[in-house]
Amino acid sequence: MTKGGMESVEVFTSEGKGRGLKAQKEFLPGDVIFAEPAYAAVVFDSLTHVICHTCFKRQERLHRCGQCKFAYYCDRTCQRAAWLNHKNECSAIKRHGKAPTENIRLAARIMWKIEREGSGLSEGCLVSIDDLQNHVDSFDEEEKKELRVDVESFLEFWPPQSQQFGMQYISHVFGVISCNGFTLSDQRGLQAVGVGIFPNLCQANHDCWPNCTVIFNNGNHEAVRSMFHTQMRIELRALSKISSGDELTVSYMDFLNVSEERRKQLKKQYYFDCTCEHCKKQIKDDLMLAVKEGESKPSSETVKEVIQLSKDTLEKINKARLEGLYHEVVKLCRECLKKQEPVLGETNIYLLRILSIASEVLSYLQMFEEAADYAKRMVDGYLKIYHPNNAQLGMALMRAGVTHWHAGLIEAGHGLICKAYAILLITHGPSHPITKDLEVMRVQTEMELRMFQQNEFMYYKMREAALKNQKIQVMPEPSNDTSPGLFHKKE
Repeated sequence: MTKGGMESVEVFTSEGKGRGLKAQKEFLPGDVIFAEPAYAAVVFDSLTHVICHTCFKRQERLHRCGQCKFAYYCDRTCQRAAWLNHKNECSAIKRHGKAPTENIRLAARIMWKIEREGSGLSEGCLVSIDDLQNHVDSFDEEEKKELRVDVESFLEFWPPQSQQFGMQYISHVFGVISCNGFTLSDQRGLQAVGVGIFPNLCQANHDCWPNCTVIFNNGNHEAVRSMFHTQMRIELRALSKISSGDELTVSYMDFLNVSEERRKQLKKQYYFDCTCEHCKKQIKDDLMLAVKEGESKPSSETVKEVIQLSKDTLEKINKARLEGLYHEVVKLCRECLKKQEPVLGETNIYLLRILSIASEVLSYLQMFEEAADYAKRMVDGYLKIYHPNNAQLGMALMRAGVTHWHAGLIEAGHGLICKAYAILLITHGPSHPITKDLEVMRVQTEMELRMFQQNEFMYYKMREAALKNQKIQVMPEPSNDTSPGLFHKKE
């Protein structure tokens, strides 16, 4: 069963999991298995004025739609490309008096597309919107209440002259959004900025240790070689060697949690029991809960106390971060680390979480030496836990490399940047903006390292002069987002 650009995959019935995707040929790490444009996508409510509504890039200055005054675009190219999807939305917003929430907007875009094209298979899709899972029957009382509110709001927004849909069908579309909405990021891949529906991607089943990864690519206006060069899309990329006939799997969530917690979260968010190898055999759980070995091995009571303290500290940290009290965050991290270090092993996830926050916030505060120390310990732990080609691992190595460079630790910084670059070439591909940024950093640190090895004294003199003349690249403000899951679940 193949269709436009999807020749290398087929939909099959996977035992105990329903539908799944299977490879039709062999793939190597970094190969793009397929690229898929969004069936429909919208920018998050909180970012509608700073993100382009067509390509989802963050831009300083955007053009506003003169009609509805709601939609924003990079330029005329993006505005023209958006018109087919924005036309109905534009007049509905004017009639309604204001734009509804992202969920309502996404449902409306899906319905307008169905009105234009019918609900059967659209070009390049292996499955139709009608055939996607909605899990409405599994909703708890709270979710059912939210669904009723969404349906009511939708009916208020939906224009009387548009095709009218039954309550059951509208509920189905909201159910599909709830379980299958994919998180879209800005061009640097650092912030979640919107949500979209990609029907082919929805067919890929979850595995905590997958053989594929999904990357959002914002497209490239300058390239004219083919549609897929200019179009915003997701790419399904191979992480390891895949043979013809193998099932293609992706991870719906970050791996950095013990199997019991991952299973709980997957059940709550996606309504299935994970039966992957890593969950069944609890692989890596021992590393994630590691305690200090040696003669003075801590008692289970002490371990319990420190883990509870870690959980309490993480709550306090979240509160302080929300209020922008970064020096308070650093103080909480240092105090917690003092208690953790004699008790928890170097790969313990509670230790790694605190190290991650500490290194990120200290970098932002430009306390680079201390940040580099924590970042190094964090990535050493990550390297033992994550899949060697994990995108999250690549990003963490990149941040650690930049922090080391800022701290003047050029050799370690260059080494970390090279490791990050090798991973991102596979997970993001050579033309992704973040990989390109990393390539520039890699070349620069390589040049600096050569200079450093030839004449250390001269290197430091030049570096000092360069940093004085050039505003030091400040790290981005720490975000409160934990790494987003693959699919966007309405909070």
